[in-house]
Amino acid sequence: MAIVRSGLRAVDPADLVEGALRADSPFPESGGRLLVVAVGKAGGGMLRGARRALGDSLGEALAVVPKGLEHDVPDGILAHTAGHPLPDADGVRASREVERAVEGLGEGDRLLLLLSGGGSALMTLPAEPLQLADLRAVTAALLGAGAPIGELNTVRKHLEVLKGGGLARLASPASVRALILSDVVGDPLDVIASGPVSPDPSTFEDAMAVLRDRGVWSRVPASVRSHLEAGVAGTIRDTPEVGEALFENVSVSVIGNAARAAEGAAVEAKRLGYRVTVDSVTVTGEAREVGARLGAVAHELPRGVCRILAGETTVTVAGDGRGGRNQEVALSAAEALEGRDDVLLFSVGTDGVDGPTDAAGAWVTGQTLQRARGLGLDARDALARNDSYTFFRELGDLVMTGPTGTNVMDLMGILAAPMPPGSRPSEPAR
Repeated sequence: MAIVRSGLRAVDPADLVEGALRADSPFPESGGRLLVVAVGKAGGGMLRGARRALGDSLGEALAVVPKGLEHDVPDGILAHTAGHPLPDADGVRASREVERAVEGLGEGDRLLLLLSGGGSALMTLPAEPLQLADLRAVTAALLGAGAPIGELNTVRKHLEVLKGGGLARLASPASVRALILSDVVGDPLDVIASGPVSPDPSTFEDAMAVLRDRGVWSRVPASVRSHLEAGVAGTIRDTPEVGEALFENVSVSVIGNAARAAEGAAVEAKRLGYRVTVDSVTVTGEAREVGARLGAVAHELPRGVCRILAGETTVTVAGDGRGGRNQEVALSAAEALEGRDDVLLFSVGTDGVDGPTDAAGAWVTGQTLQRARGLGLDARDALARNDSYTFFRELGDLVMTGPTGTNVMDLMGILAAPMPPGSRPSEPAR
């Protein structure tokens, strides 16, 4: 937990925003209005950092954050709450407020956008004539089919107003500066929160292909299919692309990401005496497959070594249980770890919420399955039913942090206990 907490401190949104704004003033003085909009799970913290850096010049500000995180928003700043991961009516209302505020900007005015994970669901404004129910159905279908965030956001960008450069189009000709806390592997600006102020390389054809390739085309509402077909036919304007003039006054910077969290975790692991490597910050794939691979690595790890990884896996839901991708990574690693009593593997969501549960993730050791059998728990059955939460809750091995106020994907680690003083290294237990 000390290693996890160190990783989270490294991506504290208030510190990152304050540092970025003190190092580089958000805009040259222009005499125009300054509007600050924060959208995402880290919105409250990012606004605190902006207030510390800008003081009285912060200007007009509003936030759109998940329900339950409104207390993170500084006093005096209008806070809207919205649903996540499925968009809701509150999110649509909040998005209309963002639309109205940004539409009011003109030449010489400035927009400071503070963007973090969850922004795609929180800032939802359907393109006419689509309705919220249409977007919820598409989101649920793609999440259930295991679509990664890039595919999900490709579709969202072509069903909504503010995504895929839409917010930049709305703000033009005002100047825009965006500071981003990335929750997407590789930090692609067009994917994070669906790229509201970034050029969009995807098209209506790409959005349609995602739905077909994931096998959900026939299951999404007819209104969605009609909208995408109209876009392919050219009767609806596509999202703005690279080179369009509206992006000339837009500046976008990633100020925090999974790599930063992994390095922060590594600092604490080194302080605790481990020999540490950061193996990868771009981990992707089906959670159970990633977990099995990491479990095999963990079983062969020499003592005194710590390996840190970060990324974001996906879960193709086939059962009716409760869990999240981090809990599923841990559960699928348990079998490979069995018999190695000096190794621990953990996987946690940096936002503190893993799937539709109150846990951030879970941890396993080589004794997890033996302990589970003693309680009458079947790991393979739990994995088949996507019921990792119940499994780890009964064991008491859930990682519980509560909402952290930040979000840079998932942090994973493998720890092989250091050798006792005076002992000699030996081969890993088999």
